[in-house]
Amino acid sequence: MREMKDSGIEWIGNIPASWKSVPMRYLFRECTTKNRLGQEKTALKFTYGTIIPKTNFDANTDDYVANTIMSYTVVHPGVIMINCLNLNYDFVSQRIGLVKDYGAITSAYLAIEPNNQVLSAYATYQLKSWDAAKAFHNMGTGVRKTLDFSELGKKHFVLPTLGEQKNIVAFLDSKCSEIDAISADIQKEIETLEQYKRSLVFEAISKGINGEKAANTSSDIWKEIPQSWKLVDIKYLFEIVKRIAGREGYNILSVTQKGLKVKDISGNQGQIAENYSGYQFVFPSDYVMNHMDLLTGWIDCSDQFGVTSPDYRVFRLRDKTQNDTEYYKYVMQCCYMCRIFYSLGQGVSTLGRWRLQTSAFMNFKVPVPPLHEQKEIARYLNDKCKEIELSIEQKRKQLELLSAYKKSLIYEYVTGKKEVI
Repeated sequence: MREMKDSGIEWIGNIPASWKSVPMRYLFRECTTKNRLGQEKTALKFTYGTIIPKTNFDANTDDYVANTIMSYTVVHPGVIMINCLNLNYDFVSQRIGLVKDYGAITSAYLAIEPNNQVLSAYATYQLKSWDAAKAFHNMGTGVRKTLDFSELGKKHFVLPTLGEQKNIVAFLDSKCSEIDAISADIQKEIETLEQYKRSLVFEAISKGINGEKAANTSSDIWKEIPQSWKLVDIKYLFEIVKRIAGREGYNILSVTQKGLKVKDISGNQGQIAENYSGYQFVFPSDYVMNHMDLLTGWIDCSDQFGVTSPDYRVFRLRDKTQNDTEYYKYVMQCCYMCRIFYSLGQGVSTLGRWRLQTSAFMNFKVPVPPLHEQKEIARYLNDKCKEIELSIEQKRKQLELLSAYKKSLIYEYVTGKKEVI
């Protein structure tokens, strides 16, 4: 086993005795050239730790895009991008990415290029290990915790020989490719299960589960429904309510992809309101809908009392004796999963402002079976969806384990704790 020494870097720990620890300002330069002449037409963006070209961003055909891209930073293959904004937040998308194309990228990010002592690929792996260790969380200044090159340049970087860097990169490229391939297969399995769930819910709420003969309708969405069912406007089934709390002290309910969740406001994480007295009441069996974002938003039926954002749409059944809340929860969620509400929306989808206006929502027709069938369908979907979601959750845990293994592998080799033989 080779001799080790303390690197003096908290998130690195011990490194081989022959390796150096060098301030980054001696190994990297900041790329600051702006695209003022518009020479680069390709705009790049961060996507889950990679830098890829933007789509629907054509500087050749759109004057607004052409003007915007002129304020971007010019980059080329080998440049490393760091998202140095809001360093106290955890970013699912990851903060480090290696540029592989010529283009321009927003100057809000920090672009750095190594000198001839450092391979870009090795530097990317090491900085990704910093990111995984949350090293960037303690860097940066100001309210938004931003980091500039003058501050980053003071941080020490672990420096093996170029030969060792090449070996580490070749090894990690191979291993990470294997892990990424397995992860991609599991992700496809998850997507297949999610598609199966969408189809299952749509079939159950539009055709039933008893094999009753179908009748044609005039609806473009629900083209056939069982003969004993009806299509009824939402406005005849539900009423929108808004009851402002007027004071604080209630549980804050937030609409997430996993349903309505109580928001933890003690840690000041995520979006925090200055005052919650203007929030609206939510009672058990009320529905809460994020109608402002029909692409990534969601809807759920509450099982508890609390308050939620006044921007959300809260509504309730007019007659709970003749209608099942669980059945209509699936109807509403199906309209999100299958992009039905999305097709009725208005706004600017590219900016995440694709809203379902009140009139379009209230005049939309939904399938209404007899009450006993509503209850049967709800029980059926509860059982089936639970099975599917359990399978999805198991596969997501597999992805988490693979991700953790990949991060551990990168850390152990870029810090020299394991040696490429």
